[in-house]
Amino acid sequence: MHKQLLNLFTACCLALMLVGCASQANKDPLEGINRGVYKFNDVTDKAVFKPVATAYKAIAPTPIRTGINNFFNNLGSITSVLNNLLQFKFANAFSEAGRFVINSTFGLAGFIDVAGMDKIAIHKEDFGQTLGHWGVGSGAYLVLPFLGPSSVRDTTGLVFDSTTTDPITYAHNIGEVRLHNQLRAIQFLDKRTELLDATDLVDEASLDPYAFMRDAYLQRRTNQIQDGLVPKDEFFEEDNEPAVETKEIK
Repeated sequence: MHKQLLNLFTACCLALMLVGCASQANKDPLEGINRGVYKFNDVTDKAVFKPVATAYKAIAPTPIRTGINNFFNNLGSITSVLNNLLQFKFANAFSEAGRFVINSTFGLAGFIDVAGMDKIAIHKEDFGQTLGHWGVGSGAYLVLPFLGPSSVRDTTGLVFDSTTTDPITYAHNIGEVRLHNQLRAIQFLDKRTELLDATDLVDEASLDPYAFMRDAYLQRRTNQIQDGLVPKDEFFEEDNEPAVETKEIK
């Protein structure tokens, strides 16, 4: 418990210190490094991850893929419950808790989205959104190896959520390393399969896929933090073209 609290405190301090150092006029001061990591991710993805995800989509029946996706979304409800509470969105937290209980029981450990069938709304929140909700800026844009687009704030949030509310991390903490690794691999495959159409669109629609993905990611995160109300001044001041309209991928 003490270790968990220490990690929480460290994550918050790291977010506040590093975000304060980043220039709000330039969201991508690390562009040179980011482009290098982006290139590494792109090459690795096209050589390994995308072919595997394409094969999985072709071979696995839709009900199985849907069930696996539902399972991981259900695990994510725990993170949403906590972060809705931290943002004082108590009704949304109650809704997410209800979704988790219903799907974990009647939905057979979450493989069936019974709550969705009952039209219970989804209110996804993470700690990066919580920091943004309370006024912490995104900080420098980051491209993480294998994981892709992020920011100083969102990377901090990812560390916090993984440490405190991710059941897969808990499996590792209790010594179930093999189970942890298997679940992480399946989770990564599920997410990569979900993004197949989106990555094809990025490659076909933009002369600079890196800039396209960066702008789309930052706009999407701003949209999530503002609950759909995106201020115009949140976007790149140097961009003269209209902001790229993106559809949120769930």
